[in-house]
Amino acid sequence: MAEKYKIFISSVQKELADERRAVKEFIMNDPLLSRFIENVFLFENIPAGDQSPDDIYLSGVEKCDIYIGIFGDKYGWKNEDGKSPTELEFDYATKKNRERLIFVKGDDDSTREAEMKALIRKAGSQLTRRRFSDITALNREIYASLVESLEQRGALRNSL
Repeated sequence: MAEKYKIFISSVQKELADERRAVKEFIMNDPLLSRFIENVFLFENIPAGDQSPDDIYLSGVEKCDIYIGIFGDKYGWKNEDGKSPTELEFDYATKKNRERLIFVKGDDDSTREAEMKALIRKAGSQLTRRRFSDITALNREIYASLVESLEQRGALRNSL
């Protein structure tokens, strides 16, 4: 039996709701990826409970093997320190040495909020990120990145 991995999807929920759902559905229904991916965490799928949102999403990052960041135009709600959940999740994934895959929607950075531009720059200074134009392109980029990740982890063997 192949080892199963957990994925955490991070983004501004309202702005990228369609992309978030589509990525989870794509991964869990893909004949290859679904053999290796046990769970895709989306905050919106968590039932109501007596736990702070910060604790829930940081626990999700802690339990994941692969962090997927989908960055758009909006930075999102900010806590008292001026940080969004998306940036806190990215920073925590970095601190916990989780594999991070970053996907940036669109080529026009002029419409992005300043804090999101800064987060994209921060991520780009640490790792290679990919841009996408629509959900089909996002799924294609995620598929290629996850196949590469599975090969590097030894879960998939490249016969070339």
